[in-house]
Amino acid sequence: MDSIKVSKYMDRQPVLLAEDMPLSNAVDALLERKKLGAPVVDDLGQLVGFLSQQDCLSVMLKSSYHCDLVAKVKDCMRSEVLSVTPDTSVLQLAEQMLGPKPKVYPVVDNGKVIGTINRTNVLNAINIHMQQCYLAPV
Repeated sequence: MDSIKVSKYMDRQPVLLAEDMPLSNAVDALLERKKLGAPVVDDLGQLVGFLSQQDCLSVMLKSSYHCDLVAKVKDCMRSEVLSVTPDTSVLQLAEQMLGPKPKVYPVVDNGKVIGTINRTNVLNAINIHMQQCYLAPV
């Protein structure tokens, strides 16, 4: 199971956000692609933060009282981000996800975001592996 790598199950076409993007545009992108969150990258594709739906919700709730959503992604994102590499073991990531950790992890290779992996992807990987266990001849 340790041989199952993140690279095989990650989303290779993630939503990527920019720091100066209006929060309303970021929310539109997350909702349109049905994502729980997305990495925030600089002009070179380097990871600089992460914006989750939960981060957006608190800002939008406050803004809804005054109908004045002027926030940018950089105003709401988290700059300390847990990430994984393509070679990270899915099993290791699954163990990390058991705690109160993020539901979505950016996949970073040489500092550049190349995808994301979420709990659904990890659960799918484990499920596929378990099905193969039952099919294997004894």
